[in-house]
Amino acid sequence: MEQIRELLSLWQDTGRASQDVKAIAMQHVTELDKRIVEMTEMRDTLRHLANACASDYRPECPILVGLAATAQAPKAGTRRKHASCLADAE
Repeated sequence: MEQIRELLSLWQDTGRASQDVKAIAMQHVTELDKRIVEMTEMRDTLRHLANACASDYRPECPILVGLAATAQAPKAGTRRKHASCLADAE
């Protein structure tokens, strides 16, 4: 939202340089790309966990085990934790 406000303020500034507007827009694109990658990883992990679920009456649930492991994983090692969790779920 802050970047949108910044862009709008540049729109009102007739002395602005178009390179300033483009720089802000491209920074926003970069941040959106990063969020898309993160959300895609989350979706893929959840899909894999759901596919590993037997969907029966047993209390063991690879989905909940995987999510709990992911929630406890430090940020830097999240990807590795996903991999080991997914291996356990299969």
